Amino acid sequence: MPSIYTPPSEQPRHTVSDSGLLRAVVQGEVRLSCEQGLELFRGLELPALGRWADARCREIHGETLRTYIIDRNINYTNVCNAKCTFCAFRRDSDDHDAYTLEYGKILEKIGELQAIGGTQILMQGGMNPDLPLDWYFGLLRAIKEQYPRIHVHGFSPPEFVEFVHFFNPPGASFEEKVRWVMLRLREAGMDSLPGGGGEIFAEPVRRKIGLGKCDAESWLTVMYVAHSLGMFTSATMMFGHIEGYADRIHHMKLVREWQDRALRETGDDTACAKPRGHYKAFITWPFQRENTPLGRVKDWGANPAELGQPFPGDIVAKAFNWGENPEVDYRQLGPAAAEFGRRVRMAGASEYLRTQAISRLFLDNIYSIGSSWVTMGPHVGQVGLFYGANDMGSVMMEENVVSSAGTTYCLDEAVLCRLIRDAGFIPAQRDNKYDILRVHDGANAPDLAVTDWSTHRARKMHQQSPRQPKAELTVSAKA
Repeated sequence: MPSIYTPPSEQPRHTVSDSGLLRAVVQGEVRLSCEQGLELFRGLELPALGRWADARCREIHGETLRTYIIDRNINYTNVCNAKCTFCAFRRDSDDHDAYTLEYGKILEKIGELQAIGGTQILMQGGMNPDLPLDWYFGLLRAIKEQYPRIHVHGFSPPEFVEFVHFFNPPGASFEEKVRWVMLRLREAGMDSLPGGGGEIFAEPVRRKIGLGKCDAESWLTVMYVAHSLGMFTSATMMFGHIEGYADRIHHMKLVREWQDRALRETGDDTACAKPRGHYKAFITWPFQRENTPLGRVKDWGANPAELGQPFPGDIVAKAFNWGENPEVDYRQLGPAAAEFGRRVRMAGASEYLRTQAISRLFLDNIYSIGSSWVTMGPHVGQVGLFYGANDMGSVMMEENVVSSAGTTYCLDEAVLCRLIRDAGFIPAQRDNKYDILRVHDGANAPDLAVTDWSTHRARKMHQQSPRQPKAELTVSAKA
């Protein structure tokens, strides 16, 4: 009989300067409170925080293997009805560089992936109102007919929310409507959901940066439906813009709470007759400002008079009170808060490593923490393996979203393996469920077999041509 999942208890009377508290967190005996998580942003030196996060990672994943996957990001359309201020990728349908890929082009990309030993596609796009639901069904069937062994990690929660809005499927509630769509996409060939579109869950922030994008409750409900259908998913967070530090902890708190629910229902055989899924991974990255509307906002501290004042996002986050006051009006919080949304606090490498390390310690029920070398660069990504990360993500053949904002790092399998090995670990290729496919501990390992590293230098990542012809539709979504 399956055991009932019981999360660790909190010990809120202790501070993070108490090594006994952090030792218990490392061993999985105690859970950090929100206040303790917030304290870690300033209450512990970065190297010390890294050591605690690394210890927690080793407690879960051992001393030897660190993983990666070979997949390909396929952004099938850049047409989107949301107007997120942090996004440089979206286009209106009548823009000259708007595109929707034809089936044949998508299949060609998957063939290139399979040729290098890839196992998965990460398929996401804009929320395109001109694509009917049958277009997605047909695409998935075509993929599985030609590449039955490729795992389709496709369609993030905001896309599902728009499927419901665009097509109004049967169901008495939002959850039932999502389930109707998800079941049919799964029957057509979708295997799991990626965690895109999480950004920051706090409503004051989301209303400012995610115009037209779903709220936190909808995002989390989509993932709950996926878990109830036995799918394994990921959660993400994009930080380093207008949010306060407490907003980052609140975001992790919601992921942790909904993961508790999924794990509890997995272990309770009275709650479900079939196996259930849950979040497998959490990945964070800093906002990339180039070519984005939000990127044109002034940096906090550009005016020296601001340096002695609290950051507007921190003021609003405190009033938001971990979600207890979702309708907080920043205009009533004083002169400094009036600049909320008009100032950004960008995050560099140190802030990224700190946030990742905190996520490892705070998210005691998440198996994998991913290092975001795609946005931070390969060597910061490598250092991330000592700040709580156990996974280096994907060999990146193609990516069009963050690269639209100026990030263009691209590494092949040999370089990714070398980064892991040079950090003192053995590289291992994994699949979507984080099961190990290959352990590269022999002379034929991708990195150990290289004789000329000059042919493996980081290069510019492939980006989808903006002149790609639009897919011809046989059914109009507006019909």
